[in-house]
Amino acid sequence: MLKTFSTILAFLAFAATASPPAQAQDTLTVFAAASMKNALDDANAAFTKATGVKVTASYAASSALAKQMENGAPADVFISADLKWMDYVNEKKLIKADSRYNLLGNKLVLIAGKDSKIGNVKIEQGFDIAKLVGDGRIAVADVKAVPAGLYAKAALEKLGAWAAAEPKLAMAENVRATLAFVARGETPIGIVYETDAKVEPNVKIVATFPDGSYPPITYPVAATTNAKADTVKYLSFLRGNEAKAIFGKYGFSVLATAKAS
Repeated sequence: MLKTFSTILAFLAFAATASPPAQAQDTLTVFAAASMKNALDDANAAFTKATGVKVTASYAASSALAKQMENGAPADVFISADLKWMDYVNEKKLIKADSRYNLLGNKLVLIAGKDSKIGNVKIEQGFDIAKLVGDGRIAVADVKAVPAGLYAKAALEKLGAWAAAEPKLAMAENVRATLAFVARGETPIGIVYETDAKVEPNVKIVATFPDGSYPPITYPVAATTNAKADTVKYLSFLRGNEAKAIFGKYGFSVLATAKAS
């Protein structure tokens, strides 16, 4: 009898480890640019409420997420903060090209601490950002790989400010880390997306970089090659009216329109 009972326990233990939880198939994993966190968390909650499908989001620099995908990290959806890194994963055949579309747009702004004496700044050709910062440093995301940093470098180059600014850069791993540098007072100014500045109470926007001084900030989205079936619903939801309202509330411009059925 004892032997039989032990056998049953062993079988139950095996069954528990061998069978994945039923809910596992109903969870989508989304890799998204760090700047999307607040807005996408709300959109994901709305999607789960509407469909019952859970979403787990992983936020980081688009460059870091693309490399993670290349190294085998599992994801169902990728949302990049620029076209470059979406093109990169497409070339590596890590996404379904026909599922890709441009979801959102953003703007590049100059920020300072909320109590900073730096007031409104006019950004134009010949803008001397190095003089503005004095002995301090300029917080930016990594200008070699991270989209926010690439946009910032492009703007500074276009305005003729790059050569003087480069030695004063304090580079961060992503745009939210850049935001934190300024919010904590570690740097007097920083260059981030408008949407980031709006969710951080310890900073203020002192200038908006003029249109045309950097490539249009575009957030493309796509399903990965191994995406679960529910990804189709998710991508459709992101371009619908409910998600559009959420993204708009956080300051994103919505590029995608609802897909005709």
